[in-house]
Amino acid sequence: MASQQSQSIQTLLEAEKEAAKVVQQARQYRVQKLKDARTQATKEIEEYRKFKEEEFNAFEASHAGTTQTAQQVTDKETEVKRAEIAEQYKDHKDAVVKKLLDRVILVTPELHRNLKKRD
Repeated sequence: MASQQSQSIQTLLEAEKEAAKVVQQARQYRVQKLKDARTQATKEIEEYRKFKEEEFNAFEASHAGTTQTAQQVTDKETEVKRAEIAEQYKDHKDAVVKKLLDRVILVTPELHRNLKKRD
């Protein structure tokens, strides 16, 4: 009976060693799966980043012409406005100068309304 007990104990110890090996293998498997998942996720993120960069570059390229066109339109409008202002200046220059000179030269002296005469 003692030999049967020691054999049972030996069997249990071997089973425990086998279970420890299985647990160790499971841990290694889990660690490897986590590493693989992390590597795969990094790869997918990099691919997505490249895709979005290409998409942005295409968008930027397609709208670059629009910016140049808008700049040209704005330049033309500015030139038209400048020409209008120059024309108005040329038309009204003499009248404005005459009004300024009249105000400066033709002064009519009068007493200020707040100044009272002393009697």
